[in-house]
Order: sequence, then structure tokens, then C-alpha cells
Amino acid sequence: MAIDATMADTPLKRMKGLLGRERLEEGQALILKPSNSIHCFFMRFTIDALFLDKENKVIAAVTLPPWHLSRIYFRAILVIELPEGAIRKTSTQKGDIISLK
Repeated sequence: MAIDATMADTPLKRMKGLLGRERLEEGQALILKPSNSIHCFFMRFTIDALFLDKENKVIAAVTLPPWHLSRIYFRAILVIELPEGAIRKTSTQKGDIISLK
């Protein structure tokens, strides 16, 4: 669960994303909207990512190390980037509904 989430909902905010950060702390998240794929080029740390559809249902839950890129999830409208291990710790899986408040 993320208690400190930042919304990246403009082209500039989405382009910057997590670049320049050393890590995401437990409880932090970055929400990229709109987005249906992400990359970790130039990043220094591994992240977990949840791809959600318009009903906030998890389409995919993936872990991406630096210098990797996700596939495109055409039904996704947003991506939640989380610290590595967050998916495992919360047992989040495909089909789960995520509450965004």
C-alpha cells in the first residue's frame, strides 16, 4: 500500500518520472496517467509496476530492473510505480481492484 503517492499527469511529469531519484521508499508511489507502458532507462534501481485499466483493475504486475522496458498493455490507462518488493509484500495480482484516493 502506498501512503505517499505522486501523480504524474502531464507530459513533462511523466517524462521525468523517477529519473534522478536514488530509490522509492516503502509506502511511496508514482502514478503515471495516462500510460500503458514504461521504461527504466537511466534509472538506478528496480521497481514494481502495476498496470491498471479504466476500472482500476490490475492488468499486469511486473518488476523492472534498470535499463529495461515493459511491454505495451493496450487496455491500461495508468501505471503505478512502487518500490521493489511491494507487489510481493501485498500479494497484489492480476484482477485485483486498486483503490486510488
